[in-house]
Amino acid sequence: MIHANPLQGEMDMTHRFITMGEIMLRLTPPDYAKIRMATSFEASYGGSEANIALSLANLGIDSTFFSVVPNNSLGKSAIRWLRSNDVHCTPVILSTPAETPTHRLGTYFLETGYGIRPSQVIYDRKHSAITEYDFSHVDLRALLQDFNWLHLSGITPALAPSLQDLILDMLKAAKELGLTVSFDGNFRSSLWTWEEARDFCTKCLPYIDILFGIEPYHLLRDENDPSKGDLKDGVPLQPSYEQQDEIFQAFIARYPNIHCIARHVRYAHSGSENSLKAFMWYDGHTFESKLFTFNILDRVGGGDAFASGLIYAMMKGYKPMDMVNFAVASSALKHTIHGDANIIDQADTIRNLMNMSYDIKR
Repeated sequence: MIHANPLQGEMDMTHRFITMGEIMLRLTPPDYAKIRMATSFEASYGGSEANIALSLANLGIDSTFFSVVPNNSLGKSAIRWLRSNDVHCTPVILSTPAETPTHRLGTYFLETGYGIRPSQVIYDRKHSAITEYDFSHVDLRALLQDFNWLHLSGITPALAPSLQDLILDMLKAAKELGLTVSFDGNFRSSLWTWEEARDFCTKCLPYIDILFGIEPYHLLRDENDPSKGDLKDGVPLQPSYEQQDEIFQAFIARYPNIHCIARHVRYAHSGSENSLKAFMWYDGHTFESKLFTFNILDRVGGGDAFASGLIYAMMKGYKPMDMVNFAVASSALKHTIHGDANIIDQADTIRNLMNMSYDIKR
């Protein structure tokens, strides 16, 4: 049985959005240089949940970010970057060396791809402040009580067992308070195994309203069936409408509390040119977006831009086809922007691209 959709009838309300995760220092060699050749690095900040809060804030949504950063110049600079983009950071904890002994901000190095050469990422985030902090004394109900939308991802629980406990506790508190909950699986093989991601994220599913991506959770396809094409974790990388609809229907049958599932599909023509489209299950139907083809300036954060675009479109009460098309257009535009986050601050810019693109024929 499909439960009543909590999103319906609430679209015109003023949304107060909160998310939680790690914000990192990003270091990138300029001019597409390889790391081993670099003599300098461009510094910026990013992280999946922070990217989404920033993108929504730029579009005018009241957005708040919760995290732990070291009380030093790096931690303060990361928060200053969010605040400069209208993200509220009042809940952010500035930790002391006594609270987080290693006392460091997570870092990652990005080697930007070009042409046929793909991008490479090296993480340096072990023992960062957020992984060492003791959250047991944080009053999560008090933290969440003034919000009506919580977004979390599968990256944060991969960082430390304490963060797995925190994510589950936040999900439970959010549902008790009646918040809409969105969750992005964001599986990272460099942080944990597929089995670990599946086992943890499956625990989260009963508390989720909107789900981005389904690959880490269940094998819904037969990996030995050659007719299914290329698979990742049992899910077709480039599914047909019929394949994706079948996967969505099977998933919703297991988790009828979920009211929307969306995933974007990437077609890599080269390291510098990609196409994107997306599928979304909503209100009993599967929708297929238009196809967007674009040149890539910076690929990082494309999935976060997709998620923030869909969240924004839902908050504004868009029709289902416009929801999924707006989300893909948001992601396409992010690929033209340096840095982790989509800083487009006019929804009309995204809508214009959404309306210019061409439809997939099937």
